[in-house]
Amino acid sequence: MTENVTSELMYETLKAIQGKLAMIGEDIADIKHRMTALEHRMTSLDMGVAQVHGDFSGQSMRIDRLEGRLSRIETRLNLAD
Repeated sequence: MTENVTSELMYETLKAIQGKLAMIGEDIADIKHRMTALEHRMTSLDMGVAQVHGDFSGQSMRIDRLEGRLSRIETRLNLAD
């Protein structure tokens, strides 16, 4: 089968490919922007989780101190088991 490929046909084909590549490039730029936003959100969440973890740790230390104080009070009042 013989195909007659003209310069105009090649030009139109390449022009269509170039347009599609431009759209793909825009889509990739959008995806990169969205990924960066997600990375920032993940970093914020990690920092929030670390803060909560620190708060729990502080609460645990306070409870331990209160238990010690309560134990000493019970001992002084002869209420300890």
